[in-house]
Amino acid sequence: MYLCRNIRDMTIKGEATVVKHTGSHYLLSRLPQWDLFPAVLRGKIRLKGSSATNPVAVGDIVDFEAEVTESDGGMSSLVSLENPAVITAVHPRRNYIIRKSTNLSRQSHIIAANLDRAFIIATIDYPEIKLPFLDRILVTCEVYNIPVTIVLNKVDLYRESHREMLEAFHEIYEGAGYPVMEVSALTGEGVDALRDACKGHVSLFSGVSGVGKSSLIKALDPTLDPRVGEISDVHLQGKHTTTFYEMYALSSLGFIVDTPGLRGFGLVDLKKEEIALYFPEMLKASEGCRFAPCTHTHEPGCAVKEAVEAGEISYERYSSYLGMLDEEGKYR
Repeated sequence: MYLCRNIRDMTIKGEATVVKHTGSHYLLSRLPQWDLFPAVLRGKIRLKGSSATNPVAVGDIVDFEAEVTESDGGMSSLVSLENPAVITAVHPRRNYIIRKSTNLSRQSHIIAANLDRAFIIATIDYPEIKLPFLDRILVTCEVYNIPVTIVLNKVDLYRESHREMLEAFHEIYEGAGYPVMEVSALTGEGVDALRDACKGHVSLFSGVSGVGKSSLIKALDPTLDPRVGEISDVHLQGKHTTTFYEMYALSSLGFIVDTPGLRGFGLVDLKKEEIALYFPEMLKASEGCRFAPCTHTHEPGCAVKEAVEAGEISYERYSSYLGMLDEEGKYR
């Protein structure tokens, strides 16, 4: 039951999904309906066991109350910015993506919740891809059981000039078990396939600044107008365009959560000895290790190290794993 109306005092109660978060204000919609209305928090809502800076995230299902002057109509016509709905509770999350700031802070931030899948947008160049960063996002998706597809955007710019790098990327990540799609928001290559993959799902679009998330969303649905930025010539890094987390409704059915371009991604709620469990190719190979548990760093008879030496596990992924072990002090 989504709505409960009390005509006497004109109070509407129900549940809805958070589709945008801008500081202390939120936009809600009763998905799969797309009827946006504003809301604020009642007091301080804290989730049990959570240290996140944002108790309510895009994708959260929440309970709300709204005082209205009319009893009929869509929520967008009944609730105003001057008299917003009030979020009273947050439902338990099916899953979520969380990251920790790349500093000594113990604070973490929920990027999005209740996702069906994640599309990590990357580019071989423009800006140059950083594999350790990508691998940290992939590990986090594995931790919270969110299916991932890697989307290589702007392939029209580097397919010929960086062919070997492109082929190597496919080998590394498809070998680890991740689907890799090639697309171009500019030419439209691969956009139809990506649109089909998003249909009927709540999907996260994430990646570093400048990889073209906003342009890709607009290519998927030209009626949408996410802000589009440019690449900085000085650092070849994208300028931030998306300031807040926001969900978009695709006319082709489905919902996309767009995120600000990320510059750091610290692991949260993960012990050092657990990290290898979330590298699928390492987890499979570790069944042959002589010792259990095995850190895959110095132990004799380590099947993971043997697989790396044999080229069965990419050195790049193994190097990312070692880097995560060393980042304990920085991210935790």
